[in-house]
Amino acid sequence: MSEGLLRDVYITGTGAFLPGDPVGVDTMEDFIGRIGGRSSAVGRRALRWNGVETRHYALTPEGRPLHSNASMTAAATRAALDDAGLSVGRLGHLATATTQGDYIVPGHASAVHAELGAGPIEIASYQSVCASALMAAKGAWLQVRAGEAEVAAAAAGEFSSRWFRPEFYEGTALVDAKGRARVEADFLRFTLSDGAGSVIMEPKPRPDGLSLKVDWIDLTSLAGRFDPCMWAGSTFADRADMKSAWSHAGPVAAHASGSVALVQDFELLKIVIRAWIGVWLEKVDQGRIVPDEVDHLLCHYSARSLREEIVSVLKSTAAMIPEEKWFSNLPTVGNIGAASIWVMLDEFMKSGRAKRGEKVLLIVPESGRAMVGFMMCEVV
Repeated sequence: MSEGLLRDVYITGTGAFLPGDPVGVDTMEDFIGRIGGRSSAVGRRALRWNGVETRHYALTPEGRPLHSNASMTAAATRAALDDAGLSVGRLGHLATATTQGDYIVPGHASAVHAELGAGPIEIASYQSVCASALMAAKGAWLQVRAGEAEVAAAAAGEFSSRWFRPEFYEGTALVDAKGRARVEADFLRFTLSDGAGSVIMEPKPRPDGLSLKVDWIDLTSLAGRFDPCMWAGSTFADRADMKSAWSHAGPVAAHASGSVALVQDFELLKIVIRAWIGVWLEKVDQGRIVPDEVDHLLCHYSARSLREEIVSVLKSTAAMIPEEKWFSNLPTVGNIGAASIWVMLDEFMKSGRAKRGEKVLLIVPESGRAMVGFMMCEVV
């Protein structure tokens, strides 16, 4: 379709779902459990590093699930549809994102569609880590832009806490003879939260209230330059060798080797951060992002210390956007992976900060195998 036939696209509704009551730092380990019955040696350090004060978990301290990833994602999508003044029956395209869905197969979108109780619609599942939210957004945006759908949802959900229970680590190579979990695994247990977020896209702005005109969405994968930085499905040593993935070893051997658990290479993360910033600088050099024209920046980051590192690098460049323009809810909801950016956007749009004519830039870096996404919007 030629450029002249493409339609403008607007976010007309946002929604979020956060399970249970906020959980404070003193009780987080009660929910994810204690490996070998012992308190984590790195948990307090991880929480100081990430600056999270409260977060939400979709399970009880006994490990009983209160929701599914799909049910939370569906709840957030219903909230977004309600915000847009639309019924579920109006939805024509559902694009979903997640790091780890409820099933291995089929995709997350099938499960979310079933939970929504919607009639026959088109669906698409996007699976990665945090940036999968913008993968889904670009898919939904293009559907509406090309005239393939009149109402599309881009939704993301995470149920990370169930993967952090002790049984994923005990009796595996991730725990030493003294019962201590490997730092790269244990540290991550105090990094991620549960929840879901969703946005609704239409070819016209809502008749009442504010909408966001989506100007563009860019995604850049740097997987050709880096080994996995955050992954599940392989050992540390063999993570870049697809023939050594968990499925070749079989589930029992994979669990014993620690290949089933989610882990993070924090040394590699320090290098990947600079690669993300490099893409950001390229956008500025190309004129794709003009920092002085950005009124609000919603940048997803997993920890307060990572924000500080990003800012310290950007301050010496022309790409820096003043911190008073940054909006974040990390301290109160934590890092919800792919859902983070939509939960953040929902809170931002309901905060009263957005004014007509302002530019809102969303940035979602992903440590999975080094990726970063950008979305530029205008408040209308």
